[in-house]
Amino acid sequence: MDSALKGRSLLTLNDFTADEVRLMLRTAHDLKNRKKNGQAHRMHEGKNIALLFEKTSTRTRCAFTVGANDLGVAPEFLGKDDIQLNKKESVEDTAKVLGRMFDGIEFRGFAHDTVEQLAKFSGVPVWNGLTDKFHPTQILADFMTLEEHVGELQGLKLVFVGDGRNNMANSLLLGSAQMGLDFRILAPNGLHPEQEIVELGHKLADENGGRITITDNFDEALQGAQAIYTDVWVSMGEEDKFAERIEQLKNYQVNMDMLHRTGNPDVKFMHCLPAFHNLDTDTAKKVHEQYGLTEMEVTDEVFRSPNSIVFDEAENRMHTIKAVMALTL
Repeated sequence: MDSALKGRSLLTLNDFTADEVRLMLRTAHDLKNRKKNGQAHRMHEGKNIALLFEKTSTRTRCAFTVGANDLGVAPEFLGKDDIQLNKKESVEDTAKVLGRMFDGIEFRGFAHDTVEQLAKFSGVPVWNGLTDKFHPTQILADFMTLEEHVGELQGLKLVFVGDGRNNMANSLLLGSAQMGLDFRILAPNGLHPEQEIVELGHKLADENGGRITITDNFDEALQGAQAIYTDVWVSMGEEDKFAERIEQLKNYQVNMDMLHRTGNPDVKFMHCLPAFHNLDTDTAKKVHEQYGLTEMEVTDEVFRSPNSIVFDEAENRMHTIKAVMALTL
């Protein structure tokens, strides 16, 4: 595929212009249609990519693997015990070695600096599959899903509820500002995003006709919302903070009452998954034993309701990731 994005890395969505993000989304819609219609699209036959995972994954790993195979690309999975990253070999040296062997590198891990160094020294496109700071491939899938279910992104009213300073809130804030959404974060004061990210968000929103609101006022955040988005209350690596987060966020659970407060019967519910909406996981059972909760960030009623578009969102991880690889390899 001939593309103006060839050779580019995706570390954050803001590495690209709004028009370039729209190109990614158009390509994702096109590739989704091709797959649904059984049309082969092996446009990068014979190429190889490395998938580096410090953190575990379901959607990201599967999306890169299936997307790569659909494009004719061979993926090689390298888990945290398969490589010497930062243990016996520096990120710089690892990047130089992998860049000699692979046509692209995906990284999912902790420090955002790691993915930046991989991009700096490898000489091939590097894609951020998640760091503690940003999760750009998830945002692309979210935007694609909103286009399918709600429509035009410009002016769309999207609310993120919960931990307003995690990587999802950061990425949604900056991505929404760039694409001109009316984006609100509903979070307690102690969990608002860093000032630096807020200031950049306001700057991007001013440039692109968007709007950013960060508040603990439910009516201000929810009025007229077209989509409500939430994430787990405790991010990977913060498992020791369950008691603190539950106390901070127990009133911010997405339930039917919250959906009704938007005044929009068609409001959509979104979640990047996994979600603690019942007691069907070991983690949820442990939390129930310790804190008595049967549901956390979202109720089972909302999660399974017609308002919920979480599984379309999950599927679209693959179509958007495939689009990124198609355009940048």
